[in-house]
Amino acid sequence: MSLSPGTLRAPGPDDPAGETLFSHEARRNGTVVATLRGSWRPDGGVIVEANVIPIGHTPDDAIARPFAFATAEQASRFVDEALLALEYLDCDITE
Repeated sequence: MSLSPGTLRAPGPDDPAGETLFSHEARRNGTVVATLRGSWRPDGGVIVEANVIPIGHTPDDAIARPFAFATAEQASRFVDEALLALEYLDCDITE
């Protein structure tokens, strides 16, 4: 599953900043362990919000962290690598 920069639209006059570009969920044994969501920043960059729920914890214990990228290509590479790592950890990835 690739999020190549060609799949991300540049924000236009009809596209408000903050529009969700992508959203992925990683599940292990049917339980959500991570989500990745991307949205445009006002300056044209992309922010990827990562939420990780440690195994054995509730969603209330999720660790949320934003990652800011200057370009959609940089964000895409980060997300592709993160999804690949989650797949190696035996997670099912959904959009």
